[in-house]
Amino acid sequence: MLLVFAQLWRLWTIQRVLLRNDLDELVFALRLFRPIRRLRYLLPWNWWRSRHLEPGAVRIRRTLEALGPIAIKFGQLLSTRRDLLPEDIALELARLQDEVAPFPGGEAKRIVERALQGKGKIDEVFLRFDETPLASASIAQVHAATLKDGREMIVKVVRPEIEKVMRRDLGIMRKLARTLERHSDQARNLRPTWLVNEFEKTLLDELDLMREAANASQLRRNFHDSEVLHIPQVEWEYTSARVMVMERVSGIRVNDIAALRAAGVDLQWLAESAVELFFTQVFRDSYFHADLHPGNIFICPQERPGDAGRDGAGNRPRIAMVDFGIMSSLSEFDQRYLAENFLAFLNRDYRKVAQLHVESGWVPGATRVDEFEFAVRAVCEPLFDRPLREISFGTMLLRLFQTARRFNMVILPQLLLLQKTLVNIEGLGRDLCPELDLWRAARPIMERWMSGRMGARGLLRDTGENLPYWLNRLPEMPIKTLDLLDRIRNGKLTVEVNSAGLESLRDELQKHNRNNVLTLSGATLLIAGILIYLLDIASGGVWGAPFLPLLVSGVGLALLVRVIVGLT
Repeated sequence: MLLVFAQLWRLWTIQRVLLRNDLDELVFALRLFRPIRRLRYLLPWNWWRSRHLEPGAVRIRRTLEALGPIAIKFGQLLSTRRDLLPEDIALELARLQDEVAPFPGGEAKRIVERALQGKGKIDEVFLRFDETPLASASIAQVHAATLKDGREMIVKVVRPEIEKVMRRDLGIMRKLARTLERHSDQARNLRPTWLVNEFEKTLLDELDLMREAANASQLRRNFHDSEVLHIPQVEWEYTSARVMVMERVSGIRVNDIAALRAAGVDLQWLAESAVELFFTQVFRDSYFHADLHPGNIFICPQERPGDAGRDGAGNRPRIAMVDFGIMSSLSEFDQRYLAENFLAFLNRDYRKVAQLHVESGWVPGATRVDEFEFAVRAVCEPLFDRPLREISFGTMLLRLFQTARRFNMVILPQLLLLQKTLVNIEGLGRDLCPELDLWRAARPIMERWMSGRMGARGLLRDTGENLPYWLNRLPEMPIKTLDLLDRIRNGKLTVEVNSAGLESLRDELQKHNRNNVLTLSGATLLIAGILIYLLDIASGGVWGAPFLPLLVSGVGLALLVRVIVGLT
């Protein structure tokens, strides 16, 4: 009951904020209220209030800021859906800053005390705990502290009662989303209920600081030998679901260009390194920081051996990243999608882009390749009417998403997070160095990934990874093959037909028979090679060198591998 009253009061607050920003028109735009929309001019508050001169996108941003931290976080999530939102609204929502008033430092100390649970009182663990927060956001705030051994740390503390506030606002959002889906055709395309559900999962993840600590630990492990990127170390002994203790990073914010120049930092090197680090996370590790705005990147200048002797080189620092609440990963399928599309775009091979989407099932199989090719060309060809270094990765990916959506492609959340982060990295890189050529920095990484996955090296890597499994199943292969042949000969093999096309069925049967022949041949040759080798040992080396049994077994194994990996 208390939750219901809280939601009703919150709805009243939302209504007042909408009126103050002249956005009650959004409510009357719903199909439910269209028959009475003219009556809005009879409402008393419309008689004396002045009409806003600000654009609608700005008023939407101001409304979300006035509604508090949960609304701000939701706006930030919406800003990643630039494939669906109008450009002006997406850009305004991207300006939302997650900065709210701090809660008392004494309350933060009490939360930390409770989280320590037997590890000692706060004064026994920390030499110093600063009650004045360094930063305060919607979910948590950060305090400086010093451990007893003298190490400088930050202590991140989840806001008290934030989960209760979150549940209240999420309940309202879900009801509003369902109403929008029922009564607004335009809103239905945004899938508001799905967005609210995704938002809830994101918020719940951010409430668990153990998850964020694990994210930081994984990223630190991925770059443990890097001389460029530094990820702060988590102090696991004092970290829990509501409190995280981590090494403090001291440095210059990456967007403080004047301070970086004063420190003698080589800005071109810094811009290229930031881009290379991001694409390394995406393609080498398939695990990337998805919230790389300037507030989460610090530059730690340090003198390196050999820097002084470089012609015109400035100080080459270490790049430090913080705030690991939002991370994302890509499957090998997603990586291939990105790499092949980027490289096809570089070669202006739009037909290849269209074929990739249709053949892989990203768009419905009935989509005509030539139609999709024309659509991609029309959208992306204007981008190439400028020097390559001026073309935006993020913009190109967004254009591709927008085009693909017209052909009913479902854009996965991780790709949207990638596109948003790409925009941030590009903007940051070009602020540091306007002449930065992102394509030159990223292309070698993508090409290395492609050659490692799709060439001979990729085949060897996959074979090495799967060989133990294949060898484990190998003894079963002759028996299963003979059993299959017996069933075919006796007419006991049943084939389930799911397709109405006889041509497809015939091709499938031909492939099946081809696999049977190859499997039987491979198993026979493999066994023959093993028998030859055993007979050679038993006869005292009559066959000479082991070349012949190795050759026979190798051919047999190659045939079996070909069947198993599905290359036929």
